[in-house]
Amino acid sequence: MVDQPPVPGPDIVAALAPEGALRAVVNLGNPVLAQGAPDEPRGVTVDLARELADRLGVPASFECVDAARLSFAAVTEGRADVGFLAVEPARAAEVAFTEPYALIEGVFAVPQASSVQVADDVDATGVRVGVKEGSAYDLYLTRTLTRAEVVRGDEGTAVFEAEGLEVAAGIRQPVERWVAQRSGLRVVEPCFTEIRQAVATGRDRSPEAVAWLRDAVVALRDGGFVAAALARSGQEATVPGTPA
Repeated sequence: MVDQPPVPGPDIVAALAPEGALRAVVNLGNPVLAQGAPDEPRGVTVDLARELADRLGVPASFECVDAARLSFAAVTEGRADVGFLAVEPARAAEVAFTEPYALIEGVFAVPQASSVQVADDVDATGVRVGVKEGSAYDLYLTRTLTRAEVVRGDEGTAVFEAEGLEVAAGIRQPVERWVAQRSGLRVVEPCFTEIRQAVATGRDRSPEAVAWLRDAVVALRDGGFVAAALARSGQEATVPGTPA
């Protein structure tokens, strides 16, 4: 299996790292993909940024944020060369995405006595769903729910508690931990969406540079780099194209 993309030429290096370093924005608000403190981040996205920078022959620098919408803004405003975002149509209009390197599940949590039994039950009149503003599942639910109301906050679980909502939405792993720490709640199965995590760069980058970035991410994913990085950070996510 090929795990090396073509060696990037100087034009590609200049397009992806115009300031001499690969500037990566990392979302510490997604604990599956990034952990640690802003001055010492770690996790699969940090490892990916460093490896991509190494293959470009430049250092990596990091801006750490706590929400996907801030990562998106850093890329679209040109403050970051790469970001790590879920693929969503609203974002794809403004950034160029690679193929996904990991899949993460979005799940609902409800009170034990809730009439919601499966994810499809959530889309009903009078149901309010707490989400993290600007998250992938905020964007997904905003475009797919037709009767339920999306209520945005710093975290879906936090706004659920603060406003006494009917449903909380979030990434499976932190939602499951949150439910386990409280009584009277349960996770709704199955998941309501599979979030495709990919590397994003600005649409002002050359087609050749975007193609190299896509090839590099596929090579790292298919060559086992992503799975190893997830394991090192103690996190679980599905890596596309690998056995479950």
